[in-house]
Amino acid sequence: MRAINLQSLLLPPSLRFFSTLSSPRPFLPCRSFSSPRASRCRSRATVIRFSSCGAMATASAPPSVRLRDTIELTGKERQIFDRLLATVRHFNLPTQLRVAGGWVRDKVTEYLASTGEEAQGLAVIPSNPDQSKHLETARMRLYDVWIDFVNLRSEKYSENSRIPTQMDFGTAEEDAYRRDLTINSMFYNINTSSVEDLTGRGIEDLKSGRIVTPLPPKETFLDDPLRVLRAIRFGARFRFTLDEELKKAAAADDVRDALAAKISKERIGTEIDLMISGNEPVKAVEYIYDLQLFSVVFGLPPDYEPALPDDCNRFCVTYLGAGWNLLHSIGSSVFNDDQRRLALYAALFFPFRKATYKDNKAKKIPVVNYIFRNSLKRKASDAEMVIGVHSAAERFLKLIPSLESDRECDFDELDLNNGLGGIPASSKLRVSVGFLLRDIKDFWRVALLISMLSYPSDVGCSEDSLDNSKHPIEKRREAFKVVEDAIFRLGLEKVWEAKPLLNGKEIMSVLQLKAGGPLVREWQQRILAWQLANPSGTAEECLDWMRETHQKRVKLE
Repeated sequence: MRAINLQSLLLPPSLRFFSTLSSPRPFLPCRSFSSPRASRCRSRATVIRFSSCGAMATASAPPSVRLRDTIELTGKERQIFDRLLATVRHFNLPTQLRVAGGWVRDKVTEYLASTGEEAQGLAVIPSNPDQSKHLETARMRLYDVWIDFVNLRSEKYSENSRIPTQMDFGTAEEDAYRRDLTINSMFYNINTSSVEDLTGRGIEDLKSGRIVTPLPPKETFLDDPLRVLRAIRFGARFRFTLDEELKKAAAADDVRDALAAKISKERIGTEIDLMISGNEPVKAVEYIYDLQLFSVVFGLPPDYEPALPDDCNRFCVTYLGAGWNLLHSIGSSVFNDDQRRLALYAALFFPFRKATYKDNKAKKIPVVNYIFRNSLKRKASDAEMVIGVHSAAERFLKLIPSLESDRECDFDELDLNNGLGGIPASSKLRVSVGFLLRDIKDFWRVALLISMLSYPSDVGCSEDSLDNSKHPIEKRREAFKVVEDAIFRLGLEKVWEAKPLLNGKEIMSVLQLKAGGPLVREWQQRILAWQLANPSGTAEECLDWMRETHQKRVKLE
């Protein structure tokens, strides 16, 4: 699906239109509108009209804001809107077409910014359409853009599910009040070319930078607990302030229990991934921690070892902040989007890196894998990469002193693990780093960044290694650059792309074997070590070395 480019503002991959009959219909009362606050808000509902005269019509609204003449539409948007209006007119349909959601919010934000009235903490955000699976939606593609058509609606929820138990055709007001936040409750009426702020709060909250629910937050969150995470995500990404009543409701025990019971792990994981991929991931996770939602979102297995400190969740937030700061200090352009995203996950879950639990077969599994696969229902490759980054970071810590000083590597344990027996001491550093980079591949900079969170030594689940007075971020950045330069100087920055000089068939020929097995795999490692120690070596030279080494080994045996 393609998104329309709105002058550097990103849109949802599909536009969502709401259609209603133009003739007035009775206002249908529902449970959501029983509160005094809803009644007060309805009485001051505002329709802002952008016409060629520049007039703004309001009804019992707060003081008007001086705005530009019109909302500017791109050529693609105008094409789509004109085609839809032409269809309505051709068939003489009494239908009102409205665009809802993030498209309107972003347009109004851009609109306010053009007048000098910037929304507090204005930011560009990725797409975030509300595409709940239970909605009945008609979808079509128009001018290479996917468009969803749904009716305005009012909803009622059961106590243990976010899927509505009753859904009726509703008015525009009802639909606006059933939305998660006031800034997401505005419509753009295509028929009248007007922005409709039917809660009377959307534009004002955009201008003041506040995250507020159209109805009382406790009621809103209990109806759909996922809205708690959406409020956090929008608050962080726009750098808006969460309403105090909203924060109290989000931290309430019954809302926390509802989030755990009613919302699927997949939906929670999607929201978390959007936060981590956003422009303020640390702020988002701080909100989750402050609102006492951390253990609900990042659930741990019942039994694991070793035991974690009581304040380990706080350490997670601290490590995420440290990783975020270091990433920006190094330069985010060094990392692609996926590397940046998984680097932040690796920092967030760094305090859990040594914890394991046993599965049904009594096999030890990293706790980090449980969080990804069970608590967030993310893909297995994300879990594997973060676990791999943690492992590579620990290996980096042992090599950094040698890479910083160019001195010989003297770790005896590496001889056993990587087949370094017989490798000259002067080549062991290159071979050890080469094996590490071949394992982690193009995520080696991510592993190096994460290792810097424990630099100069791995002190476990503690904030001591993050004490900026002892280990300033500038020192960590300098160490990162020194090691990065050393890897380039060794010619290892793409070492995983190098092909082995000898293949399995050639190895079996020297060993006089008819089939592969552990011995062949052992020699593959030894040959790779020789290749790393002799970067200019040829296949013939490697073959001669293998024959000679094998013959010596046979004689000794």
